[in-house]
Amino acid sequence: MEELKYHLNVNRRTFLHRSAIGIGGLALGALLQDSCKSAHDNSRLSMGALPHFPPKAKRIIYLFQSGAPSQLELYDWKPKLRDLNGQELPASVRNGQRLTGMTANQKSFPLVGSKVDFKQYGQSGSWFSDLLPHTAKIADDLCIIKSMHTEAINHDPAVTFFQTGNQQPGRPSIGSWLSYGLGSENSNLPAFVVLLSRGKGNIQPLASRVWGSAFLPSEHQGVQFRGGADPVLYLNNAEGLDSLSRRKMLDVLSQLNHHQLEKFGDPEISARISQYEMAHRMQTSVPDLTDLSDEPDSTFKLYGAEAMIPGTYAANCLLARRMCERGVRFVQLYNMGWDAHSDVTGMTSRLAKDVDQASAALVTDLKQRGLLEDTLVVWGGEFGRTNFSQGLMADNFGRDHHPRCFTIWMAGAGIKAGITYGETDDFGYNIVQNPVHVHDFQATLLHLFGIDHERFVFPYQGRRFRLTDVSGSVVHDILS
Repeated sequence: MEELKYHLNVNRRTFLHRSAIGIGGLALGALLQDSCKSAHDNSRLSMGALPHFPPKAKRIIYLFQSGAPSQLELYDWKPKLRDLNGQELPASVRNGQRLTGMTANQKSFPLVGSKVDFKQYGQSGSWFSDLLPHTAKIADDLCIIKSMHTEAINHDPAVTFFQTGNQQPGRPSIGSWLSYGLGSENSNLPAFVVLLSRGKGNIQPLASRVWGSAFLPSEHQGVQFRGGADPVLYLNNAEGLDSLSRRKMLDVLSQLNHHQLEKFGDPEISARISQYEMAHRMQTSVPDLTDLSDEPDSTFKLYGAEAMIPGTYAANCLLARRMCERGVRFVQLYNMGWDAHSDVTGMTSRLAKDVDQASAALVTDLKQRGLLEDTLVVWGGEFGRTNFSQGLMADNFGRDHHPRCFTIWMAGAGIKAGITYGETDDFGYNIVQNPVHVHDFQATLLHLFGIDHERFVFPYQGRRFRLTDVSGSVVHDILS
């Protein structure tokens, strides 16, 4: 009976994994000859040794502006919209584009120009609005892509698309893919860290699955750091438990988990062992990381006064730089609040004030420390904003979601500095030159890390999955 109990004591994943070879006879067995190994080992065999070629980037800081910043108030200067203010969007320009439920029933689509003035900066002559005075000063360090586009038109699927390569939940995030493929440069910190900040605007909720590992081993999911005295939950020892007792407890727990791993071969047990050990090492590495007392006054002057307030965007940008110094592979910073369906000028002004100085400071700081050469920095949201007013024309007009064209910028490792790539029409509605799809962006990001996105796959449920799904091309024109 004990022997029978042992064979039945398996979880669903292990049962399906072990029974796969016996289904379908020899033909299927030949196709799945490696299925007796863990999915982790199998996928590493199928994608080859990483990196596939010499990388330009070692690490990335992704400044994701959740809620979709208005490119027309920040980067994409369209003087013609001012000239046509209040006139109807031509049907030939709109061309039957899908609209959200918030504007689909509008009878009129009055064009509305930005109230914000723009100027050209740097030797590159890049256009920036007056809302971004600090970012404008680093114009010659940036590659501004004005021709991003996506199929997603609502926030959650659009964020999920950017972060996982698919609008539907259930795929690993970019950070998880890189953690899985390349690992960490520091065994005392996670390869993938997530930081959240809230801007002074309309907050769109973020689900933790957008930094999850999905079907990849769970140790590759993003580890969220919080503002305050306890950056990582449950990291500290419980009351009355000293470090020596904690170490002894983990040793015993590790022995039990290894015994279970030998019995059942479940890769999640291996992930659990890894995470317990990482948590123990983080007990000493995290306090040192988050203690800003060793930063000079010049650092806080560079990033702004809010860099001293844990959880703010500025503080998270500074923390991201410290993480990069310590070898964290992927720092994902989500800044929420950009959803400007009304008062787009006022809301964008408040949000830009929150992020402008710290974003520019991060690039400047990395550059002066010699880290920008192999650190990629990305700034952008999930889609753009319409060139017409949502609802009636008013001083506090808003802009609806616009997936057909929007702007992001990239800087650092392997990216051409001081260029603008892609163009939109005079209405700021359609792309007229060098379109860049979400999957193109993801393919380019992986390329900078020395990874061929078409070979970087993970077999799961009978299919070979990849971040870029079944499309995507590297944008070689923006690479140095």
